Amino acid sequence: MRTTLTLEDDIIVLLERRRVEQKVSFKEAVNQALRRGLAQDDQEPTGVAYSTPVVSLGKAHLPNLDRVSEVLALVEGEGLR
Repeated sequence: MRTTLTLEDDIIVLLERRRVEQKVSFKEAVNQALRRGLAQDDQEPTGVAYSTPVVSLGKAHLPNLDRVSEVLALVEGEGLR
């Protein structure tokens, strides 16, 4: 099948580099890249969930941060209220 694609400059550079390394035509480099990408998309997720490490930040210096003006007054000084 013949079709027209508009490729971004960075993709062209990567495909051209691969084409030279593998000594294949540009068409074949595009087809190989598409096959790899589509095959990777078809794979089932590994099911391994990422877990964010828990870090204790310690006790809060101020009991209530909801009153922004009071917090700023404490941090920046009463004159800025």
